[in-house]
Amino acid sequence: MTVHVRGICMALPHVVERVSHGEAAWFIDGGKNFAVMSDHHHDDRLAVHFAAEPGVQDSLIASDPARFFRPPYVGGRGWVGAYLDLAGSKRSPSWDLLAQLIRDAWLHVAPARLRSDL
Repeated sequence: MTVHVRGICMALPHVVERVSHGEAAWFIDGGKNFAVMSDHHHDDRLAVHFAAEPGVQDSLIASDPARFFRPPYVGGRGWVGAYLDLAGSKRSPSWDLLAQLIRDAWLHVAPARLRSDL
């Protein structure tokens, strides 16, 4: 699943991947972070956290609270967590939806001079 997220992030322009706090993270031009993998504090739950516009976090959590959550540390800034596994479930992530949400995270964080590159 990390491979899917990596592919989504690295397909966006000006993206650099590096380790941040022990996890794979993606930055625009090596500067601003827009997405990060998380093993949800070592509880065997794989997730991705991503930046989001105001209101998106509440909307996604309300729409599917088993999938979306307010991540620690960055949740107060509107970031969204999305489980890539659903414990005890055969549901897999909607990769199309995650790709759109990660693209939106990139747009939210990218400097204005780079947005037209997407």
